[in-house]
Amino acid sequence: QVQLVESGGGLVQPGGSLRLSCAASGFTLPSYAIAWFRQAPGKEREGVSCISTSDDRTYYADSVKGRSTISRDNAKNTVYLQMNSLKPEDTAVYYCAADLLSEYSCTSQGMGPTSYVRMDYWGKGTLVTVSS
Repeated sequence: QVQLVESGGGLVQPGGSLRLSCAASGFTLPSYAIAWFRQAPGKEREGVSCISTSDDRTYYADSVKGRSTISRDNAKNTVYLQMNSLKPEDTAVYYCAADLLSEYSCTSQGMGPTSYVRMDYWGKGTLVTVSS
């Protein structure tokens, strides 16, 4: 049974940090790209970051570039998203998703608008709230 489980969300003050985790089961990370999406109230789901676990190709949205680091641990079948200097506009439900590797995986084109349609598996999400 393929499953993705997110954890690590919570309430943090502006300027704080969180590390989100995405634990995968039922498949191995090297066959897939793992992407993070987020959805705030009233907004469309948007791509945040991505990692191709076979070649370490990564993607970061402009809104989080320089503040975030995505990494993976193949032994634990887990992908992490470290987020620093958090802002109120980072508040959203964060989802991880798995995308069978292709030339578009973890590229600006492949993570553009409506890229969520390409994802094969989804977790149920973890809530990040940034507020003072």
